[in-house]
Amino acid sequence: MRPLLFCLLIFVAFAARSANAQPNDPLRLIATVPMPNVEGRIDHMAADVAGQRLFVAALGNNTLEVVDIKNAKRLHTITGLREPQGIAFAPKSNRIYAANGQDGSLRIFDGATYGAIKTLPFREDADNVRYDPRTDQMWVGYGGGALASVDADGKKLSEIAVDAHPESFQLETNGPRIFVNLPGSGKIGVVDRTTRKVIGAWKTGGPAANYPMALDEANHRLIVVCRSPARLVVLDTSTGRVVATEPAIGDSDDVFYDSARKRVYAIGGEGGVWVYDQQDPDHYPIRAKVATVNGARTGYFSPDLGRLFVAVRREGSQSAEIRIFEIH
Repeated sequence: MRPLLFCLLIFVAFAARSANAQPNDPLRLIATVPMPNVEGRIDHMAADVAGQRLFVAALGNNTLEVVDIKNAKRLHTITGLREPQGIAFAPKSNRIYAANGQDGSLRIFDGATYGAIKTLPFREDADNVRYDPRTDQMWVGYGGGALASVDADGKKLSEIAVDAHPESFQLETNGPRIFVNLPGSGKIGVVDRTTRKVIGAWKTGGPAANYPMALDEANHRLIVVCRSPARLVVLDTSTGRVVATEPAIGDSDDVFYDSARKRVYAIGGEGGVWVYDQQDPDHYPIRAKVATVNGARTGYFSPDLGRLFVAVRREGSQSAEIRIFEIH
């Protein structure tokens, strides 16, 4: 076969395969960021959208990794942390907040220099962190059962007791409530951050081990993934009633709601991302099951960048990495 004809046939075959794959695939892997020398479990992430940076809690490595999203490369490493779990970024002050499980601290870093600004001691097991853009405050869950708010200067403002260790929690934008997964007590706590009181407790309708959570505030829906058994559970935030239950990927630790495309992305340690279509607020059929690798159960979704990031821990000779998926 002539070389020119051979090359033309290869090109046509590749183009046909790509054209056939894209319409049905909601996620397309576009880049992989190697993170050599990062060992152990990787936990949660946050993003600086304007600066196109991804902040990664490398829990087992005791580091905070900074990734250049645009150029798909590691930019910086902050060392000396103690099992970092939750990460949040405050764009107004350009500060990075890292919650540490081992020593219970919340550490604040300058987003320009990556220098340490302040360390706030909490009792134990500082975990998820959320930024409230209305007040420029951070909320952190920690210990046997508490949420606390911290101002931009690192001053602790309030503390709200809950009845178990708080896992993922979500803040309303247009209201005062915080929804908190409390797998230790088998419920979802509802907290008023204005009055600093627990105002409700909801059940998931049977499935337990409710860890990741996402919020569809416009449709008054709370999306929770349980691990035992693996189920996606959707609740009405007006009543606390379960309106939908669907099979889910196992060992999920992050779930995200895509309001622009009406989708849900559930990342699971069984080795995949399950994508659900929101047909309406009460119906969530599975659209796709995108394969990753076993143990990759955390990630981050940026609606502004149209990217889903999935963390892959080191396995044997394969280094840790961040996989970047383009949303289709």
